[in-house]
Amino acid sequence: MKTALITGATSGIGKATAKVFAEHHINLIICGRRQERLERLANELNTKVAVHTLCFDVREKEQVFDMIKNLPEAFATIDILINNAGNAHGLDPIQTGSIDDWDAMIDSNVKGLLYVSKAIMPKMIAQKSGHIINIGSIAGKEVYPNGNVYCASKHAVDAINKSMQIDLNPYDIKVGAIHPGLVETEFSSIRFKGDDRRADEVYKGFDPLTAQDIADIIAFVVTRPYHVNIADLIVFPTAQASSTIVKKS
Repeated sequence: MKTALITGATSGIGKATAKVFAEHHINLIICGRRQERLERLANELNTKVAVHTLCFDVREKEQVFDMIKNLPEAFATIDILINNAGNAHGLDPIQTGSIDDWDAMIDSNVKGLLYVSKAIMPKMIAQKSGHIINIGSIAGKEVYPNGNVYCASKHAVDAINKSMQIDLNPYDIKVGAIHPGLVETEFSSIRFKGDDRRADEVYKGFDPLTAQDIADIIAFVVTRPYHVNIADLIVFPTAQASSTIVKKS
């Protein structure tokens, strides 16, 4: 059986992906900052597959490397990495944006992805196999009003993904990115700092994507034959045509 490490597994796309992977008999290393949620998910899935939890913040470099270095032997070989952890903070014009918000986005969306990848890539290189999926965003393909630093962080993910494809090609490691449009998760609640009224408005008047939709796509990508690599994939709800064009009733 293969083993997958999923960051940001306590909610949204990461949690849904863990559940789908369990149905595909993929053993799991689920990572997140909320131990109680990790344990609850592990208890739900450990009758189907082997599950190990890692409670750390991807922004904390020493935590990342220490946790991954000290994985139990049964989980030491990682076949699939899902770089899912990341968030948006604030939706302000760049001239009035919060530096703390900027730091949070760059530290999690860019540096956190790099830290986790750096900890795992040597394992994949040594075994000359592996599959890395980076969860990006349509914000990594376009920019939109007040998106500024969030868009910049996701453009960085897009660039890192393409660079990974090139640099890891000699080692037969598959690399790809999935860039969703509007997905109804905790994303907007976090962006608006718990203002659920504003968050709910984002998804009114149309059918957004769900975390399950993206998890099903991730499962499809990782179950293709090894000679098939889905390198770059944009996923919209039918009502969405771009970052700013959404048909609402």
